[in-house]
Amino acid sequence: MTDLTPNSSFSLTIRFQLPNRPGMLATVTQAISTLGGNLGQIDLIEQTRQISVRDITVDAASTEHAETIVEAVKGLSDIKVINVYDRTFTLHRGGKISVESRIPLRGQADLAMAYTPGVGRICSAIAQDPELVHTLTIKQNTVAIVTDGSAVLGLGNLGPEAALPVMEGKAMLFKEFGKLDAFPICLATQNTDEIVETVKRIAPVFGGVNLEDIAAPRCFEIEARLQRELDIPVFHDDQHGTAIVSLAALMNALKLVHKALDQVTIVISGAGAAGVAIARLLQKAGASQILMCDSRGILSTQRSDLNEQKQAFAVEKSGSLADALIGADVFLGVSAPGVLTPEMVRAMAADRIVFAMANPIPEIQPELITQDVAVMATGRSDYPNQINNVLAFPGMFRGALDCRAATFTTRMFLEAAEAIASLVKPAELTPEFVIPSVFDDRVAPTVAAAVQHAARQDGVARA
Repeated sequence: MTDLTPNSSFSLTIRFQLPNRPGMLATVTQAISTLGGNLGQIDLIEQTRQISVRDITVDAASTEHAETIVEAVKGLSDIKVINVYDRTFTLHRGGKISVESRIPLRGQADLAMAYTPGVGRICSAIAQDPELVHTLTIKQNTVAIVTDGSAVLGLGNLGPEAALPVMEGKAMLFKEFGKLDAFPICLATQNTDEIVETVKRIAPVFGGVNLEDIAAPRCFEIEARLQRELDIPVFHDDQHGTAIVSLAALMNALKLVHKALDQVTIVISGAGAAGVAIARLLQKAGASQILMCDSRGILSTQRSDLNEQKQAFAVEKSGSLADALIGADVFLGVSAPGVLTPEMVRAMAADRIVFAMANPIPEIQPELITQDVAVMATGRSDYPNQINNVLAFPGMFRGALDCRAATFTTRMFLEAAEAIASLVKPAELTPEFVIPSVFDDRVAPTVAAAVQHAARQDGVARA
């Protein structure tokens, strides 16, 4: 396994004191650079004729790497480390989101309209015509981000409290990219019936529900039941967001290698929520040759340990992931670090496409197969072609809420993927640019428009 690239998720600021004489700062920067730290901003905090106090920002590759860098600076002669700030922890301190009023309260008149007695008129109007809740309350623009904390990122079953920072971050992304107000709902239960019942009871406040970090196979039943029992759209991002963006990137990658989706052999590593959803959407898009693998190898009809979701993708072939990849055109990884080797990649067909999307450490480090693949993508922001769900879910919900869709449909997923792919024009398409940037401000509006179009075609739009 090659070293990870330093990135801002392991960013720290070191405050240190050093003698105020030429060359002293260079000893610090050289020590950090020698250890592979990525230097950022350097600020002068205080200076006298004798000493200087400076802050230096450093990106590391891991917690252990950051600790090694700090110890190296502490060990330098004449350098005194005053404090070390973990910038990621500092960013999260106090939480990342807040609730603010949309309208100012300047005096008694505003108060009388916004609250009692004027608000009573609004309550009565909604009681007489429940549809008015969509225009006279926050429901028209609000999403519940629901988790039980059972599958937090790639970290596992951490529980609802530990899941909260992820849900706060998700709320930020909804607001930043979709102009939607989203709120974390972290449930202190992992019982399917209790989760479904809780979400149903809070649904009157929300225009949509985003399920997040709920372990498979429970997540499939929860989503299916909520879709049947609620009249607002329900979206499990770990399934459908990943599938939509993966399909968009694959559409463009296949254009580069001049292969058709219905002709290629696709191997999916990982048969959880994301893997199953990707396989389902690829099939709807026209893929016909899919081999799915879990930790025990190919999902084979000869195996007796497959759940209902896995059984749907069982094939006659059996063997390991390495066996599945022989002659395959595409590898899609939503599994675990290091499961893919250079030898396995080189056993694939010519013009190989590899999407190693495990986070934070992919199934294979891109540096190991640079010369062996036609297109490489990961889930990381420090490599080209980041497969990031934020390309999908803000626009999915923006479109669904704007047309008051009753549910999400497969057509909405397919058209969203096509919309994302379309933002990379043929003249721009390269092996390192098959998917638009998450900061491309065209993405959410384009996806929203596609979602509304599909919703109207499917007859689920109510506005």
